Amino acid sequence: MSVIAARPVKRAWPLVTEQELRDLWLAGRGLPLIFAYSLLLSVITYLVATNTALNFLEQRESVNLTLRVAVAAGSLLVLLGAADAISGERERGTLESLLLSPATRLSLVVGKGIAALTIWVAAFLVAIPYIWFLGRGVGVVGLAIGNGLLVGVLLALFLVGLGLLMSALSSSNRFSLSVALFVLLALFAPTQLPSGAQKSWVGDLLLRIDPISSGLHYLGKVIVDGHSVGQELSWLIGPAVAAAACLGNVVVRSG
Repeated sequence: MSVIAARPVKRAWPLVTEQELRDLWLAGRGLPLIFAYSLLLSVITYLVATNTALNFLEQRESVNLTLRVAVAAGSLLVLLGAADAISGERERGTLESLLLSPATRLSLVVGKGIAALTIWVAAFLVAIPYIWFLGRGVGVVGLAIGNGLLVGVLLALFLVGLGLLMSALSSSNRFSLSVALFVLLALFAPTQLPSGAQKSWVGDLLLRIDPISSGLHYLGKVIVDGHSVGQELSWLIGPAVAAAACLGNVVVRSG
């Protein structure tokens, strides 16, 4: 990232965001990541769509499966983008120049965070046609898109904050990305518990305190089981608290 020109500090974060967006989408890896993401969704959609034995309930499950993959993979891309934000600059030897610019540290972090969040926006836009194709016959397209957007935004905010924290604390980009992947795998672990274990009080607690597991569980309850949003809203407490905690920590450290 180039050094930001001398401007009033209060306008620094839009300048940082603009530069980061250029670096990400014009000269960076934003487009290749989204292309790989679209290939993954294409494969998943083809596999579930070619099952000719689908009935009404199973079609809802296919929508839920594709949406869960879209949310999970999109969140992974956000985490990878945020984990590179500061440690990448440090490794490329450009961090010193950034810190000497008129922009405050908070402006730099905000700009980089917004740029990372645009990866989620692009990923979700790519996922909409796949969700429409699978759910058009059972009337769950609007429900899936609306709730997928809600869960995805919460998880994206959580993971961009987590990625920025890890990037700031890591001495190298490789270490930051490795830790990011390890943490993400750990967060997905509760979703692999047997159904019996998930119904126990310990399993239920693990699912609720893990932001990713609780968000994906919420989607299943609303889309597949047909529960109302109000019934299952408590499952979104975990993602909301995690997002607030991580972003708050980033703001405090950057202040």
